[in-house]
Amino acid sequence: MSTPAPRLIPPSSASVTVSISRWVDPRRIEEATGWVQAGMDLAHQYPGFLGSGWVRASEDSGHWQMLYKFSNAAALKAWENSIDRSEWLHAGRDLVLDAREETKRTGIEGWFDAPQEATPGVAILPPPRWKQAVSIWLGFFPLNLTFMILVPALVPGWNDLNIVVRVLLTTLALTPLMTYVMLPWITRLLRPWLQRQKKPTTPKRPG
Repeated sequence: MSTPAPRLIPPSSASVTVSISRWVDPRRIEEATGWVQAGMDLAHQYPGFLGSGWVRASEDSGHWQMLYKFSNAAALKAWENSIDRSEWLHAGRDLVLDAREETKRTGIEGWFDAPQEATPGVAILPPPRWKQAVSIWLGFFPLNLTFMILVPALVPGWNDLNIVVRVLLTTLALTPLMTYVMLPWITRLLRPWLQRQKKPTTPKRPG
């Protein structure tokens, strides 16, 4: 079994989301489930780990879509180059028939890489940038509008503050709300529209 080399080197300060497709021996689903969970438990022990998940197309499907995220490229590299990960991959060498890293996305783009169903030989592409921009705007507009209506009414003297201070406080309040609440909700809601286009590929057999 082999793990493909990364396709890009993200900025060291940006969070990184990695999406990997693995094709598991359908006869060994129970063993593979334990192996996958063990790998995620290991990753959770490393600094900068932000979360992970995995899905199967169906109960007896051999295709597994895995997603995990680290706070920056250095934290991701520490996990990918770790002895723990190397030993974990070695332990699963007989369970995985093929593995392909599909995406390595930075920052906010990672939200558009939620696991999706796929079949061997088909690569799932991220939505085009214009769809990502529309999704972000659909979340940011109502959030910003609500903030601009409610805060001046609830915070005495808000309109008397210096405009730089108001913008600073606004962005400090809305950025985490947008990142952790609104954007995940919007991308789930728009998932059928954001569904990635597919193109044929030829998965490489592990070496």
